[in-house]
Amino acid sequence: MADQSSGSTPVDKEDNWGYDLYPERRGEAAQAKWWQVALFGAGQVKTEKISCERNVYNCFQNSPLVKLMYSALKASGCEIDLRRHIACEVCDVKVSGGYDPRLNQIVICQNVARSKGMVQGILTHEMIHMFDACRHELSFKDLNHLACTEIRAANLTHCSFMSAMTQGDASFFRIQKQHAECVKNKALGSVLAVRPDVTKEEALAVIDKVFLKCYNDLEPIGRRIRRNSADMIRAYQERTNYGYE
Repeated sequence: MADQSSGSTPVDKEDNWGYDLYPERRGEAAQAKWWQVALFGAGQVKTEKISCERNVYNCFQNSPLVKLMYSALKASGCEIDLRRHIACEVCDVKVSGGYDPRLNQIVICQNVARSKGMVQGILTHEMIHMFDACRHELSFKDLNHLACTEIRAANLTHCSFMSAMTQGDASFFRIQKQHAECVKNKALGSVLAVRPDVTKEEALAVIDKVFLKCYNDLEPIGRRIRRNSADMIRAYQERTNYGYE
């Protein structure tokens, strides 16, 4: 995402990829459609924001993964201030969160992410993007960089070996293959969501190009989290191995 300036200096079109999904980033007040109110209970903006902010605070207090990412960012010289770097906003229902590199700010979509578990997943995913931007001078304009950070975020936070096991052949090699396919699919969806100028074929080519290197980069979590396991707690306990307090 990017920030659409309201001053006299124009913002390049390429800086605004994905901005249509986050109307408040454009300074607009999002209006819920009648079917969103009927089906999803949308429209209670103040109540949604309060609930979202409570869930964010709870995650920073209690989630091992969020606390680990906070420690890693702090150790990297990019400490998070909840009031400055996290924003609960109304978004397009196609997305649940995002990272705004222009403002170095994570967006939690309060009208979509309604549970603590969902907020935890979004925070961890977007904090990986923030970490990459802090440590590795990530450029979201560079398609290779974008593909890599989306691969890392999907690899570390979304695709589990347990979910792969339930989708077919439970052999170890098949599980590994399905996990990698899940990561590629998640990364593809994320790239296409914020880069409408890129075709599916172009995105897949870039993802394949950088996949091996980025898939094997497990910093700062240090492991692929398995569902229904103690991996989150172990990762947090092992943070000092990476120099994170």
